[in-house]
Amino acid sequence: MTPETSRYADFEGLRHQAVALRREGLSLRQIRDRLQIYNNDLLHRLVKGEPPPDWTKRPNAKDDLRARARELRLEGKTYDQIQVELGCSKSSISLWVRDLPKPERRDPAEQARIAARRRWEHELAVRDAKRQETKQSAGLEIGSLSDRELLLAGTALYWAEGAKDKPYARRENVLFVNSDPGVIQVYLAWLRLLRVEPERLAFRVMIHMTADVEGAKQYWADLAGVDPATFQKTTIKKHNPKTVRKNIGPDYRGCLVIRVSQGAELYRRIEGWWCGIVGAVDSINRAQCPI
Repeated sequence: MTPETSRYADFEGLRHQAVALRREGLSLRQIRDRLQIYNNDLLHRLVKGEPPPDWTKRPNAKDDLRARARELRLEGKTYDQIQVELGCSKSSISLWVRDLPKPERRDPAEQARIAARRRWEHELAVRDAKRQETKQSAGLEIGSLSDRELLLAGTALYWAEGAKDKPYARRENVLFVNSDPGVIQVYLAWLRLLRVEPERLAFRVMIHMTADVEGAKQYWADLAGVDPATFQKTTIKKHNPKTVRKNIGPDYRGCLVIRVSQGAELYRRIEGWWCGIVGAVDSINRAQCPI
């Protein structure tokens, strides 16, 4: 027996060393050099059953294509359709998806409906992307607001959405009701600009009886930066079973009612500001269209 053969005789001892090195993350070449074993067959036997470390694995460029081909096949695509989308050979596609069930054959009318639906889905996606692009671009046009700009915006907002005095019912109250969180944020910022003290604000939720009342109170309280325990009694709307309501689901939180106490003087100023805006627009109109 030669010294080389004698050294390999202690197979189990060598295997123990090789497995330990493999688990430390060494490659076959590193184990070969460390143990001085230059017989490839013996080297592979020594580490049999031990997975190679991740760093030695070469990425397969076709792994992503294979996964996508299987997804398309499960969607019912034919080899031709998969080839057109992925640009790979039919032989590769066949190899990747041969264990998957064959798609059912559809009649031409069904195929036409599917194609039309996909074209429409694509068109909707394009439209939505354009819609979002327009909104973002428009938002950037606004930039920051000056105090005067906020004063004008808040006045117009209140006159559109707030309670108003009537000649037949003198109610000079500052009362605002809305379900849009953005509108509420602008309105509260406007009140702060007008130096309305927080203790003069009273909050109340108005919501349908089938909704999450406590969750809605917490949501509006967080938005307004107040304690929900300070809210006035919730106004519950009874559900009419004959009415099909659209304002349902987890995003439905009813309306927030904001009342400013001792608001008669403030109301008169708001109405005056609004009349000033209307008068200014009227002056512009007369200047642009002189009689």
